[in-house]
Amino acid sequence: MQGLHLFEYAIIRVVPRVEREEFFNVGVILYCKSQRFLNCFVSLSEAKLLSFKSELDFFDLEKNLNAFASICEGDSADSPIALLDLPSRFRWLTATRSTVIQCSKVHPGFCLDAEKKLEKIFRQMVL
Repeated sequence: MQGLHLFEYAIIRVVPRVEREEFFNVGVILYCKSQRFLNCFVSLSEAKLLSFKSELDFFDLEKNLNAFASICEGDSADSPIALLDLPSRFRWLTATRSTVIQCSKVHPGFCLDAEKKLEKIFRQMVL
């Protein structure tokens, strides 16, 4: 597996009613230590949210999801978590929570290019 890089990823989910444990995928976060890569793609569909008969505010939810990207980028204006190193940010973002925004378990894999792998997983799991 020469040339391949170990990466970890998790699916970002919205759980409109936590007590029902129903969710839909809205994003992917991917971390690759050897490529010094941490990024996420997020796409929130208002139609999907409404299909769950949710009373959640779409714009508040979108703002909270955008915080994932800010933390990945290291933008400390939004969160002091963004000041942590890449692995710590990834672990914090993917930690188990019982809130409206949750992540799946972390899954490992190997890739040549972390950015391309993130795009592929996002297309497969979210779009």
